[in-house]
Amino acid sequence: MVTAWMTAIAAAAVLALCIFGSIMLAAAFRHRIIAEEIVLDALPPGFDGFRILFITDIHRRRLPKALQASLGGEIDAVFLGGDITEKGNSLSRLSDNMNLLCSIAPVYAVHGNHDYKAKVALVDNIIRGSGARLLMDENVFLERNGQKLLLTGVDFPKQGGKRKYAPLPLAPLSAVPYCRIILVHDPLWLSKQSSVPADLVLAGHTHGGQVVLPFGLQMHTDPFYRTYNAGNYSIPREDGTGADAKLLISRGFGTAHLPIRWRSPAEIHVLTLRQGQSRA
Repeated sequence: MVTAWMTAIAAAAVLALCIFGSIMLAAAFRHRIIAEEIVLDALPPGFDGFRILFITDIHRRRLPKALQASLGGEIDAVFLGGDITEKGNSLSRLSDNMNLLCSIAPVYAVHGNHDYKAKVALVDNIIRGSGARLLMDENVFLERNGQKLLLTGVDFPKQGGKRKYAPLPLAPLSAVPYCRIILVHDPLWLSKQSSVPADLVLAGHTHGGQVVLPFGLQMHTDPFYRTYNAGNYSIPREDGTGADAKLLISRGFGTAHLPIRWRSPAEIHVLTLRQGQSRA
């Protein structure tokens, strides 16, 4: 009798694990599109209403072709926040994803840690060959209605080591005063900055934990991620140059290591920039 009960309990546990695993697997291949407005006090009036498609951490996933149909003609720029691919991913899939994104709007991208673990020379050729601009510790001006917005792409350290970043490229003197967006893969970069020289920082990497454990347990070990995990934050600018910087950390589109998610759904962002009251 005891053996029969133990067998039944074990079978029920295995069934529960299979069901739970199936739910997590299915969640890894879904996504939600988050549309939100971001108000920036320093935003030039010509950029009011500027729309950004922001995607991070694609990894092995194939982007849905419906993106072009639903967003084509409505997006001003596409920002890719790193981990555009990963080791072992099909180069043809990467090419398809990049061509799809470039059909929507001009694309600006930065490396993530997994991009450097892949065949990065081939990866970079595909990214650039699609027409995207790969920013490796570089500034670029975006222009709209005769006005400029400064975009800075922070490259993930080639040799690893999340704190060994190159110095942030200086903004051209001709751009002062300016509104600046920083695109960086890992928000941990912020922990080494004495001040945030930007109005908006866009990041990914965390996957929001990917599998969010009970009792507040974290998959990431660095204490920084206990505060800055996923979502919107306000970062004080210690240099006193303006309002607090806005920080958005995306949960990303793909998954790392295992194709599972739990309580951290995959995300694609459509961001509409709005001019703050102080510049209106």
